[in-house]
Amino acid sequence: MKLWLKNPLAIYGIEGTAKAGLMIENNTITALLDQPPLDYDDCLDAKDLVVLPGLINGHHHFYQTLTRAVPAASNQALFPWLEALYPIWANLSPDDVFISTQLAAAELLLSGCTTAVDHHYVFSNQLDNATEMQIAALEALGLRSILCRGSMSLGQSKGGLPPDRVTQSERAILDHSRRMLEAHHDPTTGAMTQIALAPCSPFSVSKTLMRESAVLAQSFEAGLHTHLAETEDETQFCESLYHQRPLDYLEDVNWLGPRTWLAHGIHFNESEQIRLGQSGTSITHCPSSNMILGSGICQTLDLMHHGVNIGIGVDGSASNDHSNLILEVRQAFLLQRLRYGSKRISVDHALDWATSQGASALNRPELGSIKPGQAADLALFRVDGIQHSGHHDPITTLLLSGTTKAWHVMVAGDWRVKSGELVDFDLEGLKARHRLAAKALIARL
Repeated sequence: MKLWLKNPLAIYGIEGTAKAGLMIENNTITALLDQPPLDYDDCLDAKDLVVLPGLINGHHHFYQTLTRAVPAASNQALFPWLEALYPIWANLSPDDVFISTQLAAAELLLSGCTTAVDHHYVFSNQLDNATEMQIAALEALGLRSILCRGSMSLGQSKGGLPPDRVTQSERAILDHSRRMLEAHHDPTTGAMTQIALAPCSPFSVSKTLMRESAVLAQSFEAGLHTHLAETEDETQFCESLYHQRPLDYLEDVNWLGPRTWLAHGIHFNESEQIRLGQSGTSITHCPSSNMILGSGICQTLDLMHHGVNIGIGVDGSASNDHSNLILEVRQAFLLQRLRYGSKRISVDHALDWATSQGASALNRPELGSIKPGQAADLALFRVDGIQHSGHHDPITTLLLSGTTKAWHVMVAGDWRVKSGELVDFDLEGLKARHRLAAKALIARL
């Protein structure tokens, strides 16, 4: 099947020109065209559409869509916010994980996201199969995913932050992690599903679990992911418990390297930024979450100066509280301008973090750019809404004027969103089930 994406209004990030558009064959971009092709099977007229590489969400917690705007967690910093929500999350059921995963994936797709990282770390006696439920939930939506088998083993009785009933033994965590890697991790180019290992944070697991997770991930060519340097409280916790700053802790447990990407990465000093760059470790910037929790601002340009790849994540839908990636790209653009000034941060910075740099952060070089040989993951946006009226640059207006949804979205050569609607999926029915599940979860507290 040869699809001609005909005469787009603009294409982001290409080398050279493509006045006549793109050619897509099966799941791959095969050509940038300056002349109409002589041979094709189907054609989409894109003359009113801006074409971006499919956006990449580097950090999320899908299950948190069930706990948006919980009053007990409002107006809190990270640690008290977690303490307010852990008792609710402890009652998650397998059905809750399935429904929340589908809701988050649907929202991401509608916003132009084609690849998403989800970090699920809440397991309990009634929920020991969360990763399996997520894989089943995503099948109907076709979102490319990296599912992080998260974990918490250091409960309050051992000096950690989470309540004991949402922790697991290290043996149970490692055994399940191995099963997930054996059954579902695909390390090949173009993989639709990958598994990464993701102990939640330095304040919720032991050093032994961190080290053994690193060894296990390496044996399967899988990634490593965790929260790090998100708040000053975390730094104080590490210094108190381990007598180390968070990055020293990470190096001590053999986590620094090109297969590791870290959520937030706010509170690094310059020498730590240099070490991150030298090791090939990447950072996912989560602007809305960091603003809502008052955590701080990621030092993106300083990190990039030292060779660190930067991605963007919407983070959990209980600290954002949406899963809209194109809006998060705008938020990153605005927040980083506040930090570095309008002359140093451009629209291109933010779009690159959500596309090419985000792909590099996840070790997925086949994603995040539009050129022959790349995966056919694309997000097409209209710029004819009232907020865009009068614009003079179709790409810049996507962020400056506040685009909220994609018009068409393609993942691996298949349309997953057409004309602003999910393809072959009952979104209204899902929303109704999701609302009921959210109410029932709170009622179980």
